[in-house]
Order: sequence, then C-alpha cells, then structure tokens
Amino acid sequence: MSQDADTGDATGSVDTIETAADPPNEPARGGAPSRLGRLLFGLGLALQASEDFRDIDDSVEYAESAGVPMPEVAAPFASGMMLVGGLGVALWRFPRVATGAVVTFLAVVTPTMHDFWNEEGDASGERLAFFGNLAMFGAALAFLREAYRG
Repeated sequence: MSQDADTGDATGSVDTIETAADPPNEPARGGAPSRLGRLLFGLGLALQASEDFRDIDDSVEYAESAGVPMPEVAAPFASGMMLVGGLGVALWRFPRVATGAVVTFLAVVTPTMHDFWNEEGDASGERLAFFGNLAMFGAALAFLREAYRG
C-alpha cells in the first residue's frame, strides 16, 4: 500500500511507492543505470562519428555509392550531427536537441545507407549495420522521451 501524497491516507495501491523525489504518477528517472546508459550510448555515437571524420573521404565515397545527393556536404554534416548529438546525450546537455539530432540521423541514415534488401550478392554487412542502427534508433527514441519528460 502507498500513501496519498496530499492526505497521508492509504490508497490501496501496491504498484508504486512514491517518494519525495518522485512526483506522483511518474516513475523514478535519472538513476545511475540511466545515466550510465546515456553516457555509453552517447560516447559510442561520438566515437563512431570521430572515426567517420578521420576517414571522411571514405564516408563521402560511401554516401555517393548509396546515391546520397551532395555527398561531399551530406556525409560531413551527418557525421557532425552524430558527433554533437552523441556528446549532448553523453553529457545530457540540451537533451532535446541532442536526442532529436540522433533520432533524425538514425531515421534517415539507417534505411538510406544500409538498405540490405537492395544489395546483390552478400548483404550481410549491410544487414548487420541496419539491425545495429535499428537497435540504436530504439535507444535514441527512449532517450528522446526521457528528454521531454525531464
């Protein structure tokens, strides 16, 4: 049983226990696992983007091979978006902008660059990248929701 926050009366609910730190009807947020998850997720994105910048010519060539318009602009812009978004998520600074950038990046890049269903021959690398991005997209959506709740 939990107590009604206003009256102190028992409410009969055993589903949640409210504390002074958690507003009524909202789950606890920002605990250590969530902070660690954001840090690891954001750093992983930022480090991947830094790798893209180290070999930007390959990134541009890959974007061009996928039919991306203006790949010499789009590839560095996308990598920059992932770098800034990843750092923002890791540090939880401007979380709505940071998570929005990551969600946008993954929503565009995943089906565009990793369209394994259009590959001829062995598409296992693109399929693996697609599913990896799909998992990251799910995490980014969860963090986006957390950013708008906070």
